Amino acid sequence: MYNKTFLEPVYLTFLESFAKHRKDLSAIALTAQQHLWLGSDESSSLERLSLIESNKFGDHKQFHIAEYIDLPAPESAEIDIEGLAYADYYLWFVGSHSYKRQKPKSKYTDIINIERLATITSEPNRYILGRIPLINGELFSTCPHPDKPNEQLSAAKLELTNEGNLLMTALANDPHLGFYIQAAIPGKDNGFDIEGLSIYQNRIFLGLRGPVLRGWAVILEIELENSHLGLMTLKPIDEQKKGYKKHFLWLNGLGIRDLCLDNEDVLILAGPTMDLDGPVQIYRWQVGVNSAENTLSYPEFVQDVPYGKREDHAEGMTLFNDVSGKPSLLVVYDSPAKNRLIGDRNVIADVLELGK
Repeated sequence: MYNKTFLEPVYLTFLESFAKHRKDLSAIALTAQQHLWLGSDESSSLERLSLIESNKFGDHKQFHIAEYIDLPAPESAEIDIEGLAYADYYLWFVGSHSYKRQKPKSKYTDIINIERLATITSEPNRYILGRIPLINGELFSTCPHPDKPNEQLSAAKLELTNEGNLLMTALANDPHLGFYIQAAIPGKDNGFDIEGLSIYQNRIFLGLRGPVLRGWAVILEIELENSHLGLMTLKPIDEQKKGYKKHFLWLNGLGIRDLCLDNEDVLILAGPTMDLDGPVQIYRWQVGVNSAENTLSYPEFVQDVPYGKREDHAEGMTLFNDVSGKPSLLVVYDSPAKNRLIGDRNVIADVLELGK
């Protein structure tokens, strides 16, 4: 089961109420207190696990995002959380921002399933890009900044619009991405789909699973600033004042499944943009946080990540150096293989050795 590049399995234990979502983990971030934060692409909550032993996380606590940020739809409608990142006492998260095509199900006839394949929906909760103050392992709607008592930290989201949010409105006429948004192409059809989030200083990097353009993957770079209470707007950071920058990366035709920072390098978990099993690979975009916009970059291939047949799809990763004691990543999977599921509430993640 374990590749030679994997150091050891790590056991994650969840509350019974969340146990079914151990099969659809899609985002992960380890913070300095050795709390492991996770998100599912089938829920609207954030999960915190605590380090119990060197290879075990438990003491699960759940945080409902709707208690901190106003959602445009009921909490029962998934946010489709695809990225998590921690920066300056904020836990950031991002939904997929994608359209969804209904999939066939065995309980239906072929006629109904073919009709389902023609049904495309847009769910407003998927367009949330937000932040929540995180102090000593707890989330707050508002609180003083621990290092700057006169500064108040507050939960907020990027302003929503008829197109989804301000980012989607800005991208609607983009020469590379606008067609996919205006045509409402679903994420798993090589449509617009955010699946990675990293933050360096005040800059936010969003990795796109799709579209992949003639083999080139895309990372968006944005900066946000407060506009009204609980709301943020795009800062005009580019020469044309459009509010975003684009970076084009050659990942051998793969899209981006997750991002995480290693100092100024951006580590990229890459996989197929379509509904395929693999390949899955790790790349290192050296000093990527300082890359100029509108350049073609060739990140360094690090290694392959094993995947299964309709199972074991690596979806999230976070640096694990502080726990393992050596350069490494903790990787979690969507649709984990059956031998990763232990009992009713546990799932096995992998520690991947990370070379420079």
